[in-house]
Amino acid sequence: MKQDQQKKLAAEEAVKWIKDGMVVGLGSGSTVNWMLEKLGEKVQQGLQITGIPSSKKTERLAKQLGIPLTDSSSVSRIDIAIDGADEVDRQFNLIKGGGGSLVREKIVDAHATEFIVIVDESKLVSTLGKFPLPVEVLPFGWELTARTIAELGCEPKIRERNGERFISDNGNYILDCQFNSIQNPQQLHEQLKQMTGVVETGLFVQMADRIIIGKEQTAEEIVASKDESIV
Repeated sequence: MKQDQQKKLAAEEAVKWIKDGMVVGLGSGSTVNWMLEKLGEKVQQGLQITGIPSSKKTERLAKQLGIPLTDSSSVSRIDIAIDGADEVDRQFNLIKGGGGSLVREKIVDAHATEFIVIVDESKLVSTLGKFPLPVEVLPFGWELTARTIAELGCEPKIRERNGERFISDNGNYILDCQFNSIQNPQQLHEQLKQMTGVVETGLFVQMADRIIIGKEQTAEEIVASKDESIV
C-alpha cells in the first residue's frame, strides 16, 4: 500500500539518527511501529540504546522486538525522541493523540534533546483542524468540561472503542474536538489548558526539531529553526 510504504521510508530514515549509547524516546502509532521494527533490527546487529516508551502498546511491541527499555526514573536525559503525528502544518505545529497516548508522548517528546516527527505526506496540511483535536480530560465531570470546551467553537465527542468509553493509559477520557480549522494553535492550546478538568491537549506547538516526510520513493527531511516553515 502506498501510505504504508511512505510511513516505512520515513521511519527508516529516522532510525539513522539513533547512535550508540543514546536514550531514545519511543513514540506511538502506525508509523512508529515501522521505526520500531527497523530499530529492533539495528539492536540485533549490535546497536546499544535504551528506549523509553510513550505508551503501553509501544512498550509491548518494543519488548517483542528485543529493544532494551527503561523508564524516566532511571535516566537523566532523553537524547532523541521519534514520534508520529496525525497532522503537521507548515509552521511545525502538530496534532497528535489519535492513538490515545498524547500525554505520555508529550512528556517524552518535550524532554528530548531532539524531537523527530515521522509522517507520510498525507499528514502535511496548510492549517490544522480537519483531524479532530484530542483533548485528554478527567473522567469526573467530563460532561461539564466538554460543554466548556464547546464554547470555543467545536463539537467535543467522547472517544469510544468497541462500544465502550476509551480509557487512556493514564485512566482518563479523551474528547475528540472537531474545530475544522485551527488558526492559532498556541492560543487554543493555552485556552484549553486553563480549563478545569483538562489534562492535556493534542496540540504540539513548535516542539519538533526535524520532520521526515515519507513520499513515493524517498523520505524528505526538513529541519526546523522554530521561526521557519516547511517549504
